Amino acid sequence: MIGTAVTAERIHVRNPRTGRHDYVLAATTNGELRSFASSLRENQPEWSAAGLDYRIDVLRRWGRQIHADRERILAALAVDTGRVRLSLNEIDNTVARIHHWCDRAPRILENAVKAPPDDGSVEQAPIECQRQLVPYPLVGAIGPWNSPFTLALIDALPALLAGSAVIVKPSEVTPRFIEPLGNTIHAVPELGKVLRLVSGAAATGAALIELVDLVCFTGGVDTGREVAVAAATRFIPSFLELGGKDPAIVFASADLDSATNAILRAAVVNSGQVCWSVERVYVQDTVYREFLGLLMDKARRVRINYPDITAGHLGPLILEGQAAVIREQLADAGNRGARIELGGQIEQHGGGYWCRPTVVTAVDHDMKLMREETFGPIVPIMPFAKTNEAIRLANDTDFGLSASVFSGSVAEAVEVARRIDAGAVSINDAALISRVRGAEKHAFKWSGLGGSRRGPEGLLRFFRKKALLLQTGTPGDVGSIREPPPGR
Repeated sequence: MIGTAVTAERIHVRNPRTGRHDYVLAATTNGELRSFASSLRENQPEWSAAGLDYRIDVLRRWGRQIHADRERILAALAVDTGRVRLSLNEIDNTVARIHHWCDRAPRILENAVKAPPDDGSVEQAPIECQRQLVPYPLVGAIGPWNSPFTLALIDALPALLAGSAVIVKPSEVTPRFIEPLGNTIHAVPELGKVLRLVSGAAATGAALIELVDLVCFTGGVDTGREVAVAAATRFIPSFLELGGKDPAIVFASADLDSATNAILRAAVVNSGQVCWSVERVYVQDTVYREFLGLLMDKARRVRINYPDITAGHLGPLILEGQAAVIREQLADAGNRGARIELGGQIEQHGGGYWCRPTVVTAVDHDMKLMREETFGPIVPIMPFAKTNEAIRLANDTDFGLSASVFSGSVAEAVEVARRIDAGAVSINDAALISRVRGAEKHAFKWSGLGGSRRGPEGLLRFFRKKALLLQTGTPGDVGSIREPPPGR
């Protein structure tokens, strides 16, 4: 990704339902990108100086504009992703997220600028300490293709409220929504001065990092490493939200009906194309067969949304190459003794690729299916006997995004959750982090780097803290550093 130049480029974009390349995206050139960055930098001081109330008003008006144009955005986003309901949820949840941040930002910033308490660290009293929050002037946000609308804006919203200007580069795989979203920005002129959407592939993202003061990236681990290196080379912060291989642990005391409902939902939502998707399930051996039967009964009732995009549960695989990843992992598992109990086929309809819920047993951690991110509706299940074994298996991974624990004893579930190496652990449900905006959490291991994008930290990470130290007495003179006389 890093180090390639951006030229005038036309990207032919594939439709995930038809397989046809029916949309042409013109990549933003280096010259355009530099011009945008320069303009945003010029406008950012006024945006910051205008104050929080002003920025809240502008963002709320933008939220209303997005809502007013939701049908136009939805028409484009549904083609990008091959789904309707989840696309509509992305739009509505983004509007709700705007109001969430606008509601909470005043209190977060009020608490953050309070003078630090006197902790006895002042060597020479009286010195008064004040705190100033200085926004990073220009923030870059690079989004992925799986939830393209949500993840293009999830970091931009708090950055704008902080007083930063923002350049957003959505994924070139799902770019059709950029134009109608851009129209909503133009409809709020004050916002258009400090927020710019750009188009392009990896080279555009690489060039973007060279122009900003802080970068937020959501995507795969390999590209995330390149982003981190490029940012470190420039001595700018990088916040990375990367992949996952989320485990779910089910104890014998759990409500198996509820557990299978939650795990199936979290494993197949968006056809499994979610970083917090459940990708590994560990079930206590005494209820393993019962759990498996319940899960398979429910999985059989899940339908793909073909030929009717408004029917069924699962949309197509958005990225064509994801079909090959799923096939490879299932083949590797099969060659090592795994059994596909349900599903297991990539279906081609009308040029698009669909995968129904796939349940796999007789798996172990030597298989790619249990170690590498799948990003598909695949549910591999292993039995365990003792609690320590379940925890060991859950933690035997390079990832640590989130996890789930199901138990009839909340105390047991919480104790196990505390021992799992993951940033968010749902108890008696799965993927709750997707529904709780205020819960701060950090990614463990390869799943990410940097501060939380949720809770107060999600806003405060776009500021540098400055200490203003006021001497209210008499400064010491040079005599205070004179060497002591002999014998002293």
